[in-house]
Amino acid sequence: MSVMVARKKVVRKWEKLPGRNTFCCDGRIMMARQKGIFYLTLFLILGTCALFFAFECRYLAVQLSPAIPVFAAVLFLFAMATLLRTSFSDPGVIPRALPDEAAFIEMEIEATNGTVPQGQRPPPRIKNFQINNQIVKLKYCYTCKIFRPPRASHCSICDNCVERFDHHCPWVGNCVGKRNYRYFYLFILSLSLLTIYIFTFNIVYVALTCLEDSDTAGLGLFPGCSQSLTVLTVLEVLICFFTLWSVVGLTGFHTFLVALNQTTNEDIKGSWTGKNRVQNPYSHGNIVKNCCEVLCGPLPPSVLDRRGILQQEESTSQEESCPRALGAPEPTAAQGPGGQAEEGSAQQKDSSLPHQSAVPAPPLSNAEMLEEKQLTSGELLAPSQDAGQAEH
Repeated sequence: MSVMVARKKVVRKWEKLPGRNTFCCDGRIMMARQKGIFYLTLFLILGTCALFFAFECRYLAVQLSPAIPVFAAVLFLFAMATLLRTSFSDPGVIPRALPDEAAFIEMEIEATNGTVPQGQRPPPRIKNFQINNQIVKLKYCYTCKIFRPPRASHCSICDNCVERFDHHCPWVGNCVGKRNYRYFYLFILSLSLLTIYIFTFNIVYVALTCLEDSDTAGLGLFPGCSQSLTVLTVLEVLICFFTLWSVVGLTGFHTFLVALNQTTNEDIKGSWTGKNRVQNPYSHGNIVKNCCEVLCGPLPPSVLDRRGILQQEESTSQEESCPRALGAPEPTAAQGPGGQAEEGSAQQKDSSLPHQSAVPAPPLSNAEMLEEKQLTSGELLAPSQDAGQAEH
């Protein structure tokens, strides 16, 4: 009879991670749950570029240069790659404290602050940390049960503490932090260039078609499609016009932050430009060094271990030669089901031992007992003495 043990599927850590995130492709893709605006971003980029490549690029490649669609394709691919890299990556989420770690931190805080009288507010949970000869305060996160590292903050939308938190961007559907900020900056920079590029050549296209004769415009490269092309071109121009101000302005703002090695969160809170006029301890005082650190510095690995195995149980098949009563003891290697020695197993274990019968041996005589005693003691008698003693 064979007994099958139920199999439980492999449970990976991303399935049990706290926070409000969505995981795809077995934990390889990590995004926020609110992804509606991200889909709108994809629709605007893909739709505008598709119209540009389908209509204006064909006309401009023939009239001006074939390099126009090539350069537009390079900008489009680079912008899409950086967008997906920003949206699908871990922004630098800090794991929450385990129950033992949280209890230990609570004990440390109670030992430091002492007992707080009833009715009084406990002191703020803050640790002082020195960076470049300047004191930086590490704040305690009551959700994650940890003291957040410098420049980290808790995102209320994703419900996670993010290292070097910049902001939560709904347009990319993810937080922007230490691990994806450079890709976010490259995305808005390439998108600004792409928007300017498409907007400029749309204006050129409209100017060229207006200069041509109406009969040539209607019966030339695109016969019978002049009216529809004009409507689509106007739609592209409007999309690029309104996108231009927001994206280019956002790119300029983040270029300013990169030059100062500062985050959006720090700029909004006025961490380094407030009343105290505290200098930014993370700035090198040089624009080039700050840009190199933010955009070209080493990228830290993710500390979440999203695809790590949390639990794994495999099915096993056990075969038994005969059914066993419920509650019966497990037979050992030396005993069979009836409690007697199994011949096969005994012979395999020690073939040098003589065979022992289950029937008890008859008692020895006095002479045999004396002979056995002499043999064990090492005193061997001569044949004549042995015979004499035996006769006596």
